[in-house]
Amino acid sequence: MSDKKTALVISAHSADFVWRAGGAIAKHAKLGYDVTVVCLSYGERGESAKLWKQEGMTLDKVKTERRKEAENAASALGVHDIQFFDMGDYPLEFTREYKDKMVDVIRAVQPKFMFSHSKWDPYNTDHMNTTQFALETRMMAQAWGHNPGEKVLGAPQLYLFEPHQTEQMNWKPNIFLDISDVWDKKWAAIQCMQGQEHLWHFYENVAENRGNHFRRNSGGQAGGKAATHAEGFEAIFPRTVDELD
Repeated sequence: MSDKKTALVISAHSADFVWRAGGAIAKHAKLGYDVTVVCLSYGERGESAKLWKQEGMTLDKVKTERRKEAENAASALGVHDIQFFDMGDYPLEFTREYKDKMVDVIRAVQPKFMFSHSKWDPYNTDHMNTTQFALETRMMAQAWGHNPGEKVLGAPQLYLFEPHQTEQMNWKPNIFLDISDVWDKKWAAIQCMQGQEHLWHFYENVAENRGNHFRRNSGGQAGGKAATHAEGFEAIFPRTVDELD
């Protein structure tokens, strides 16, 4: 049995994993993790306005461009495997077929931890519905009666990455991850997302602000770690520890 460390990202659209967890992906790839990213859609209808403004654009052309961007970004971050479910967007349609497909991926990857979106996002219901999808399929992957004979899932933590309009999303980070040493990789991945160039510097600012929060919470001026960039996450499930720190 392989003891390879693995992680799984469930991303509503093909750019979400970059903006919100690109640093975590690059960091853990550097630490030896095989990180799998599943993009449920390309964001072809609702998150590709720049492309749709081009003359002669079609749905297939948009999908092709967004897939290429996501693959290039995944390569920049060191992603082990990126998969595209092509479920359509605005809205995503979560059929039983796609749930079973996601369970198959979860069981194959056997992630030590998972990432997905905030639980609430009235601006983009694809995001919050993806998190419900992640929770449901995590539960299904743990069920011994779902496709009996397959290896069931343990209890990986689900980390919710930071949403847009953070203060309106009922999202409260309880973990800050220092991504200073891999910021160059995340920035390179961000710049792969040509279809949403207007967000590049927004997420650069988010990473810098979270770097400040990391410094403050690691000790501040009394010995805090000098992080320049960080990402925030909200852990869903309790931690199990033998000693508090």
